[in-house]
Amino acid sequence: MSDTARIKPKDRDAILQALRAGVVPRLGLQHIQVGRAREVEEVLRDVERIGQGGAAIRFVIGEYGAGKTFFLNLTRLIGLEKRLVVINADLAPDRRLHASGGQARGLYAELLRNMATRTKPDGGALPSVVERFIGDAHKAAKAEGRGVEEVVQQRLAPLEELVSGFDFTTVLTHYWKASEEGSEAGKSAALRWLRAEYSTRTEARQALGVRDIIDDTSFYDYLKLLARFVVIAGYDGLLIVLDEMVNLYKLTSTQARSSNYEQILRILNDVLQGSAAHVGFLLGGTPEFLMDPRRGLYSYPALQSRLAENRFARDGLVDLSGPVIRLQNLTPEDLYVLLNKLRHIHAGGDLARHAVPDEALTAFMDHCSKRIGNAYFRTPRNSVTAFVDLLAVLEQNPAASWRQLLGTLEVAAETPVADAVAAGEDDELASFKL
Repeated sequence: MSDTARIKPKDRDAILQALRAGVVPRLGLQHIQVGRAREVEEVLRDVERIGQGGAAIRFVIGEYGAGKTFFLNLTRLIGLEKRLVVINADLAPDRRLHASGGQARGLYAELLRNMATRTKPDGGALPSVVERFIGDAHKAAKAEGRGVEEVVQQRLAPLEELVSGFDFTTVLTHYWKASEEGSEAGKSAALRWLRAEYSTRTEARQALGVRDIIDDTSFYDYLKLLARFVVIAGYDGLLIVLDEMVNLYKLTSTQARSSNYEQILRILNDVLQGSAAHVGFLLGGTPEFLMDPRRGLYSYPALQSRLAENRFARDGLVDLSGPVIRLQNLTPEDLYVLLNKLRHIHAGGDLARHAVPDEALTAFMDHCSKRIGNAYFRTPRNSVTAFVDLLAVLEQNPAASWRQLLGTLEVAAETPVADAVAAGEDDELASFKL
């Protein structure tokens, strides 16, 4: 970020409000990106590979506070800029990759609700993607002197070769017919089916004439269909971003964990063997989720062999070409740069409006270091939140002194962050991922 760059008020407010609440902002990420240059370069290559017809999968692994959610959101924005359709969701007890009680269907529905494109980055882009497909079919039909229905069926024909492809194309054809007839109810029914909002086959058959619905057993098959469809609709591919994979690690049922890990193995094999096209997966999780020999991915031998670290990548050497990207902790230098950027954002990009001098950044870091030790830059949630709070107080109280405020500022939790994480405490402090 250039020191002379002005920050849009919308971006400024979104960033500051999100950081004060302890969450990663959805807007203006480019203004607070620090470090991670090599990791970003790798995922940029992945995005380009997806756009060229290939596939990619990355497990973004880091401790609580290492920056997984920020990195996933940054990659999401890169995907949008590169003409990909992006769908994202957090795993939760009621949303997982494999289930028998509707949890996989719930994850699919959440992914589709969050569908984003470059023109609709905030989600809800499914109708516009389908409308783009219909619009392109109209243009092609007019240019080639053919019927629109013929063009629609011809373009959707390759999908019928895939598992569940017939019902998928039937629903899209139903949407086109409803669009021609001006039936909003018909279009809405098709979109409901595409978003996995039908819970029974009977209801779907009555509304759309299809034999099946998107359910737990067909979760991954429909993701592959979706990836093929968005390319037909004029985009370069599909990027699927899943965060909070640690929820699979937390499953108490060994069978449930194994079933979900088997689904991950299926996806991994498809990508590594070249069976998938125009699709990418980013999965965010903790080291325990990956390496725990009893409950993590390493407890599943086939996954352990595929995700094992390069034995030559040691003593400071790294290998980012494999499926696993390990996010290194922020350094004190990184945190200094971040604080400088936050100060600049708070000032709206105006150097003359900086609320504190450079000296205050160093003093603030010293203050944090004395309060909570080295953990202040490894898991910087409290430090970042406190710094934004400090700027807010100075803005609203021009006569206040930052030196006096630092003398009373409470940055640290009673228990150090590293100890809280090691103890497995799932509190706000441990869950922050900047």
